[in-house]
Amino acid sequence: MLGMKLVRLIEKHSGELSRELMEQVLNSEHASDFQKIPPEDLRLAATDLYRNLGEWLLQKREGDITSRFQAVATRRVEEGIRPHHMVWALMLTRDCLWRFLRKEAFLDSIMELHAELELQQLLNQFFDRAIYHAIEGYERAEEQRKRRSDWTKAQELAVSIGLMSAPRET
Repeated sequence: MLGMKLVRLIEKHSGELSRELMEQVLNSEHASDFQKIPPEDLRLAATDLYRNLGEWLLQKREGDITSRFQAVATRRVEEGIRPHHMVWALMLTRDCLWRFLRKEAFLDSIMELHAELELQQLLNQFFDRAIYHAIEGYERAEEQRKRRSDWTKAQELAVSIGLMSAPRET
């Protein structure tokens, strides 16, 4: 499959792509929350995605994408990254790929053009699902945080009016 040649090209240059992406994310006002995360952590996450792109596009199922990006979203909530900043970073990730392919891939035939269009469709499906499940993960993490906060407030009220004793510090 000719599209796999393009995927392998991306995987081969994953380090270069991840450094470029990290720079774009850290310099974007639309993703400024990511400045809270150590740059090396961002680079490693991008490298992992790019290095394993073929697996994500061809072997991973919806459930794999769901669990991965909900877990990433939960971590980002804990790090103080707002959802729209994460979505912007995912869009930058996809755009970085396309700039790289336009620069590196030489389309000499209609077959190569077809392969690039096929890859574009696969990438768009992947990133659309990643964004959807990341937002779903944000919503779940926020709901859990709200429930914990509500429980803490209820405990404080119960203690203040004498319905229960103060929780012991450990």
